[in-house]
Amino acid sequence: MRKAMMNKFTKRAVLAATALSVAVLPVAAHAAPTPKPTPTPSASSALPKLATAPVVRIGFFANVTHAPALVAIQLGLFERELAKDGTKVEYTVFNAGPAQIEAMKGGAIDIGYIGPNPSVSGYTSTNGSLLRVVSGATSGGAQLVVRSNINSVADLKGKKIATPQLGNTQDVALRSFLKEKGLSSNTAGGGDVSIIPTDNATTLSLFKRGDVDGGWLPEPWASRLVLEAGAKVLVDEQDLWPGGQFVTTDIIASQSFLNQYPGTVRSVIQANNAAIKWIAKNVLPAKDVVQVQIKKWTGSQLADNVINRAWGNLRFTWDPLPLTLKKSADDAVVAGVLNLNPGALNGIYDLRLLNSTLKASKARTVTAGGLGLQ
Repeated sequence: MRKAMMNKFTKRAVLAATALSVAVLPVAAHAAPTPKPTPTPSASSALPKLATAPVVRIGFFANVTHAPALVAIQLGLFERELAKDGTKVEYTVFNAGPAQIEAMKGGAIDIGYIGPNPSVSGYTSTNGSLLRVVSGATSGGAQLVVRSNINSVADLKGKKIATPQLGNTQDVALRSFLKEKGLSSNTAGGGDVSIIPTDNATTLSLFKRGDVDGGWLPEPWASRLVLEAGAKVLVDEQDLWPGGQFVTTDIIASQSFLNQYPGTVRSVIQANNAAIKWIAKNVLPAKDVVQVQIKKWTGSQLADNVINRAWGNLRFTWDPLPLTLKKSADDAVVAGVLNLNPGALNGIYDLRLLNSTLKASKARTVTAGGLGLQ
């Protein structure tokens, strides 16, 4: 089983993102910091002075899985940390990871909150020159939800199951899971189980119409199918990982920006740490803060029951959980949706700035799992 085989790195998959044409919406406006965060002692005085940038451009999704970014924006935590350096911050909201990676390749953003799949894509497609993962943000939040008449894995045979995108994190998680259970699938949609890569919003509509039988989906879409369309949980992905944790959102930095302005990257990491601490101490207000940001950037917010259910499936952590990214990437290779040379992910992490801030605040440091600097 997966838990017993964690040290072999042979589990679920992260794929280099397939090319998508997704609109990128540059936004420079800032929401008023409401409510005010409780001040926490700064570790800055214990850290050495590093070079800082006049401006930093941060990318993120207006999604509950990017809650630390949304909280840091709404409460002004980025501005608070970066003002110490005389650095201005600009924000760009994205709809999908591949678009964010293309923006970083084009020099339009410097730092981004992003999933493991596009992180791997951006790193491997540029032979390691584009980016480094510098911190974690979110863990968990993916489920296989299905129709009420599907009661076992065997019942999936002959069914149509949606995933967000061919080769994305949930897509390969499903393919890997089915293979372990003796059920076949292929990228053409055939096999024992037909896997239908579909936009999440479309999956909800298709499920309601009876055109798909379920989906392996990230939050809040798993919750939306359950609460709005009567789906039930067949597999909670956290049950397949040791400790129930697997990487959902990381922070990446452009390699060139990291080299030139490590002090600015460190300040962004400190703001992220502060947001995660604030969320842990202010769960109900944090949901409200996230809802304000989601509505600001998308025009509407999640239903209360949806955000409550989704929130319970997520964990916010600065630990990037590198072993789970490696296992996922290896699974993508096994599933036939990713070509990866041996050692291709070596160097993808640079956690030195994160660990320096953790040490200064007397917190436990994190590991790069042999995949980079720590």
